[in-house]
Amino acid sequence: MNEFTPELFELIDQYGNKRCFELVSAVEMNGEQYYAMLPAIEDENFLDVDLELVILKVVEENGEEVLASIDDDSEFEEVSRYFDEYIQQIYEDEEY
Repeated sequence: MNEFTPELFELIDQYGNKRCFELVSAVEMNGEQYYAMLPAIEDENFLDVDLELVILKVVEENGEEVLASIDDDSEFEEVSRYFDEYIQQIYEDEEY
């Protein structure tokens, strides 16, 4: 995979709906793995769409690694802060 090919994940929510997400970044913090993702947009007007960053945690379920929401508020705040700063740094670097 080259740097311009997005890494896509098809995720299934608690209602059984499938959605495609693009990986923005991944980080390991405090021994846990976290992914920041954006919904994959397959629309020519993608610049007009508001996207919300989705942050998920890798957990083991039935001996298999799966992505899950973060239930602990302080854990979520810490990880969100990291990804917010990471994304802000990317945009600052691109301005030069």
